[in-house]
Amino acid sequence: MTGTVLFDPLLPWPVLAILAVVVIGGVVLALMRGLSGWALRGLAGLVVLAALTGPAFQQEDRAPLTDIVILAEDQSASQRLTDRPAQTADAVAALTTALSAREGTEVRQVTVPDGEEDAGTRLMAAISDALAEEPRARIAGIIALSDGQVHDADLPVDLPAPMHVLLTGRETDWDRRLLVQNAPAFAIIGEPVTLTLRIEDSGAAPTETGLAPLDISVDGAPAQRFNVRIGEDITLPITLPHGGRNVIQFTVPEADGELTDRNNTALIQINGIRDRLRVLLVSGEPHAGGRTWRNLLKSDSSVDLVHFTILRPPEKQDGVPVGELSLIAFPTRELFLEKIDDFDLIIFDRYKRRGILPALYLDNVARYVRDGGAVLVAAGPDFAGADSLFRSPLGAVIPAQPSARVLEEAFRPVVSDIGERHPVTTGMPGAGDWGRWLRQIDVDPRTGSVVMEGIDDRPLLILDRVEQGRVALLASDHAWLWNRGYEGGGPQLELLRRLAHWMMKEPELEEEALTATATGQSMRIVRRTLSEEVPPVTITGPDGTETILDLDAVAPGQFATRFEGPEIGLYRLENGDQTAVIGLGPAAPREFEATIATASVMADRVAATQGGILRLEEGTPRIRTVREGRPAAGRGWIGITPRGAYETQDVRQSALLPPWLVLLLAASFITAAWLREGRR
Repeated sequence: MTGTVLFDPLLPWPVLAILAVVVIGGVVLALMRGLSGWALRGLAGLVVLAALTGPAFQQEDRAPLTDIVILAEDQSASQRLTDRPAQTADAVAALTTALSAREGTEVRQVTVPDGEEDAGTRLMAAISDALAEEPRARIAGIIALSDGQVHDADLPVDLPAPMHVLLTGRETDWDRRLLVQNAPAFAIIGEPVTLTLRIEDSGAAPTETGLAPLDISVDGAPAQRFNVRIGEDITLPITLPHGGRNVIQFTVPEADGELTDRNNTALIQINGIRDRLRVLLVSGEPHAGGRTWRNLLKSDSSVDLVHFTILRPPEKQDGVPVGELSLIAFPTRELFLEKIDDFDLIIFDRYKRRGILPALYLDNVARYVRDGGAVLVAAGPDFAGADSLFRSPLGAVIPAQPSARVLEEAFRPVVSDIGERHPVTTGMPGAGDWGRWLRQIDVDPRTGSVVMEGIDDRPLLILDRVEQGRVALLASDHAWLWNRGYEGGGPQLELLRRLAHWMMKEPELEEEALTATATGQSMRIVRRTLSEEVPPVTITGPDGTETILDLDAVAPGQFATRFEGPEIGLYRLENGDQTAVIGLGPAAPREFEATIATASVMADRVAATQGGILRLEEGTPRIRTVREGRPAAGRGWIGITPRGAYETQDVRQSALLPPWLVLLLAASFITAAWLREGRR
C-alpha cells in the first residue's frame, strides 16, 4: 500500500496565484500599519488558499509484477552447423533455469527460423514482434543465442532493456565459399558471356592452402575439374550451348574441417536467345506465291535473309546476253559449300534440279542436315516430276517420297491426330475455319510425323529428325493463299514461325521434352510428348533423395504436376528418356554466405543498450542484477535491470481539508486576530 498527496484545484492555477498575491499584500499592509493580528490574518488566508487547491490523500493497493526476460533462440540454417544446436540447447536450458530461479522473473522464449524467400536470419524482427506483445515497463533484459550472422541488424527497434548476444561456434571454425558475379539472366547463343568467380576462405582457415579444385557442369552433364587460386578473382568466358534455360553449376569440393559445403556451389541459370536467324531461301521458277516466303521472312527484323532464285532457267532462250542478266556473279559455291553451316535454316520453295546446283552442292546440304542443320521443302508440281529434289542427293533426308501425282482440287488443311499433340501445330489459331488450298502433291511418308493432312487425309505437313538435324516437307505450294486472305486465309505466319523455331530446336517447341518452371520453392513439371501416356517422373533432390510423382494430362500432348522442394538446391528430373535440371532458390542461400560466428554485426546494437557479446564456448554466463543506466555485462556475466512494475488493485482518496475544517480554521484565525487587535 502506498500514499500520495494529490491536488485538484477548484480554480485555475493562475487565479490561485493572483489570490495568493492579494493575501500576501494584505498581510504586508497589516504589518506596515502595525496591526498585531497580521500573522493570524495570514494564516486564515493560507487556509483558504490551501482549501482552493483541493488537496487529497490517495492510497493505492499495489501488487508487484514480475520482470520479463526475452530469450531469443536463433534456429536458422547456419545455426545447424557442427555442434551449434547442442551449444544452443545447453545454454537455453541453463539460462531458463537460472532466470526462473530468480524471484519475480519470467522468461519469454522466442524462436528465430529461416527468413522467407531467402531473407536470412531475421533476429531483430523476431525480437520486435516479442516486444510488441509484452508491456515495455516489465522488460528487464533481452538475451539472443546466435552465431551473430544477423541480416536485419539495422532494423530500427527501440530496445527498453540491456541486450546480450551469446555466440555459438568455435574460435577454430573456418569455411570456404564460392562466389559468382556478373551472371546475366539472358545471353546470346554462340557469344561468350564473362563471369567472375572467386573462392574465399574465412575464419581460422589453413594457411598452407593456395589452390582449390573447381568443378563446372552444364545442364547436369559430367563436370570438368580445374584448379584455381584461392582469394583471387577468376574471369571465365562461357558460351551457351543451346537456346532456352542453360543451367551451369560451379562446385568446389568440400575440404577437410570446413563448416559446410552448402556455400561451395553456385547455380547459374541463363536463358539462351538467338541474336538473329540466318535463313537461306532457294526459290525455283517464279509463281503466284513466289514472294510470300520472302515477304514473311523480311518482315521479321531478327531474320537475316539470303535469297537465291532462278529468274531464267538454262533451257530458256530469249536472246539476252548472259553477261547482262546480273551485275555480279552469284556466290553459289561460297553459299552451298563454304558457308552453308552459317545458316540456321534453308528453305527450298518449288525448287527442282536444273543443273544450276550440282549434285555435290545438294549432297553437302544433306550433310548439313545430318550435322544439325534444318531444311524446309515447300513442294510444288515440280516435286512430283523427274527433276524432283527427291531424286537428288538431298532425297536421302526428305521424309516422304512423291507418287508423281499432283491433285488439283480444293481442300481445307486440317491438323492430324498426332498434330494435335505436336507443339508446331497444337492450338493453332482459327483451326477449322481456315481458307482452302487448291493443289496438293501426293506423297508417301517414309519417316517422321504427319502433323497436317489435306485431300482424303493425305499427308500435307511432315516433320522429321535426321540424325542431329531436322527436315520439314510441306506437300503444297498454295500456302500463299492464306497470306492473301483467300476464303478468310489462315495462320501462315504463325505456322512458319513455329516451323522455324522447331527446326532451330527451340525448347518450347520440342515435341519430346521435360521442362520445369520454378516459383520460390515450388516447381511445375511439364512433359510434352507425342505419346498418349507417360510414366511417372523421378525427382532427385540435392541430398540424393528420390521422389516419384504421377503426371496428369492437362492438354493434348502435355502432362504436368507440381512439386514442393523441401530444400534449396539443384534438382534432377527423369521421365523415360527425357531428363532436366532445375535450381530451386539460390544454390548458396543467404544463410550460408557467411557462416563464421562474429560479434561485429550486432556490436553497435548491443553497445547502445550497454549489453555484452560473449562466446558460449567459454561457458554459459552468470546472471546479475544491475541498476538502469549501468554497464550490464562483464567477464563471464550478463545483467538484467529490475523494472519494479506493479499492478494497482484498489485506489482510495480522502480530502485533507474538508469544508467544515476550512470554515472552522479560517473563522478561528480571523476571530483571534480581531480579538487580539481589539484588546490592544
